[in-house]
Amino acid sequence: MMHLTNGQSPAIANRQYKSTIFAMLFQDKKRLLELYNALNGTHYTDPDLLEVNTLENAIYLGMQNDLSFLIDSRMYLYEHQSTLNPNMPLGVLFYVTDLYSSLTRDANLYGTKRISIPQPRFLVFYNGKQKMPDRMTVKLSELYHKGEAPFELEATILNINVGCNRELMDACKTLADYARYTQRVRDYAEEMPLNQAVERAVTECIREGILEEFLRENRSEVVHVSIYEYDAEKHIRQEKEESRDEGFQEGRESLLIQLTKRRLKKGKSVSEIAEDLEQEEAVIRE
Repeated sequence: MMHLTNGQSPAIANRQYKSTIFAMLFQDKKRLLELYNALNGTHYTDPDLLEVNTLENAIYLGMQNDLSFLIDSRMYLYEHQSTLNPNMPLGVLFYVTDLYSSLTRDANLYGTKRISIPQPRFLVFYNGKQKMPDRMTVKLSELYHKGEAPFELEATILNINVGCNRELMDACKTLADYARYTQRVRDYAEEMPLNQAVERAVTECIREGILEEFLRENRSEVVHVSIYEYDAEKHIRQEKEESRDEGFQEGRESLLIQLTKRRLKKGKSVSEIAEDLEQEEAVIRE
């Protein structure tokens, strides 16, 4: 998990964090099962069905694996991000190889008996400020220099900002509450110092029943981690703005535009691109 310090904020200097608020929430098996059921239309009730395997790998400023777990003989990797990154599938590949290595540590890789491994599923929960549709699919093959893709990996990005993916939010109150809390922190941070904004958001959410139990039990750490996350997100956003000022064209383009252009260069039609990216043709055409 996250393992970095940020010396720019006095409130969190000299501290290390291994969690984001998203990871803190869904490391709880009951909440994780609620999210799984909402995503898959299932109705499991036993949290012990989940075997949680959380990686400790830290990737720069929030780009980390948050949660992975096993259920139904499949391996699910849930990651939270507040920035869009076209190299995301490559990061997912690194995570899954680490997980498979861990799961097969005691197996005889060079023996004659076939090793059984769980089928992977990759989901990224996005709640940054950059606009994106409710749902998008990104592929490892988009990063290949050229030619056919004998090896493919797909990850689905879900926009979990307030007002997006309403059906999913209605089915998972914890996720919806997380989106509301995050939005309040951002809104208040535009009006007052960040530490005051976080304290206000926490106080109001507890009073209004938004993540109430979680915030009461973890208030101090939530405040510190929220400040850290917001600072990290702001840092990345500022770096991107500096890149735009220096004229880096790719930095100015949204992830959807980048993916669309790459497919156009490969000769795909608007309808084919729309199907690949799970978008309406009108969106791709624009």
